[in-house]
Amino acid sequence: MKRALLFLIILTIFASCGSDSKSVDSVIDSGDLSAIKAKRAELNTQQRELKSKIDKLNDYINKHEINERPALVTAAVVNDTVFKHFVEVQGNVETDQNVVLNAEYSGVLTNVFVKEGQRVTKGQRLAKIDDGGLSSQVAQQEAQLALAKTTFERQQRLWEQKIGSEIQFLQAKTNYEAAKNLTNQLRSQLSKTVVTAPFSGEIDEIIADPGQVVIPGQTPIIRLVNLSDMYVKASIPETYLKNIKKGTQVKVNLASINEEFDGTIRQVSNFINPNNRSFDVQVEIPNKNGLVKPNLIATVKVNDYSAENAITVPENILQENAAGETIAFLYQPVNDSVGVAKRVLLETGLSYGNHTEVTAGLKKGDTIIKEGAKTLRDGQKVTIKN
Repeated sequence: MKRALLFLIILTIFASCGSDSKSVDSVIDSGDLSAIKAKRAELNTQQRELKSKIDKLNDYINKHEINERPALVTAAVVNDTVFKHFVEVQGNVETDQNVVLNAEYSGVLTNVFVKEGQRVTKGQRLAKIDDGGLSSQVAQQEAQLALAKTTFERQQRLWEQKIGSEIQFLQAKTNYEAAKNLTNQLRSQLSKTVVTAPFSGEIDEIIADPGQVVIPGQTPIIRLVNLSDMYVKASIPETYLKNIKKGTQVKVNLASINEEFDGTIRQVSNFINPNNRSFDVQVEIPNKNGLVKPNLIATVKVNDYSAENAITVPENILQENAAGETIAFLYQPVNDSVGVAKRVLLETGLSYGNHTEVTAGLKKGDTIIKEGAKTLRDGQKVTIKN
């Protein structure tokens, strides 16, 4: 009825304008350019006034008219769930059992007993350095030690029987202890001519070749790696320190080998790096198939916040009004096929994975409008797509 009334008003206005067509023709026939321009300006003014009136009428109709064709939307029932928020940082795969074995004795490398890729056990001989006659010195000193020990034991028995002087006993004891210390020192030096595995692992690289002169602390000989105890080390901004501790759940993604692991933080650093205001964490990861290698880049997702029975909604259905408040639309049924959209103000928390936690404004069982919500107004009729 209201649309028919609007059409009648517009028709009446146009009819009144049509009655003025003779005056327009007469002005044109007069050939007076100034009068023609003045008439055009007058009609332009009338046109603007007419458009303004029509716009007012349309606004009123749109605001008060009951729409006979409801807007088509999709909706979903709100349920509570477990909401988890994760902090994503970059990390590196590391292992403490990744070492380069350097020479501890100066001399010529005479033998390398292993090959690259070979599995070795803790204490196994890996290489030999020429001792330069040290083994002969050890043999001589061991003989001197045996003599000093025999002399001391005999002198001790005599001293216990009150035979001989105390000074003879003390000299024999001192000579024996000195010989023993010197023998142990030479044995320790001789042991440095043999390179042994400090832990079980795999020979990753043989760096020095037989015949090469090696120098203690300067010449690397073999790289030994054990891939059974791998972990990811990552730096996290200090703002998350209060929410992250030993045992916090994490997800580790290794994109280069297309692997993802669930784990927990096994160590949290007690030191804040002053350069980037971050602290380090370590996450142990499995390596059953041996694909995880040191220095792989890892994406670490740390669970810094969890909420039980949380209400979450898709992030893309949330809107913001002119006051900066977060709003959404609920579906309220009128009959079996038609309902109305009700605008509600929401209080939100953290967002993760395209979902946002709603802390106030929604409850379990509400039906929230998803698709089509952007063009709705409060109280508008809607119908849900099948």
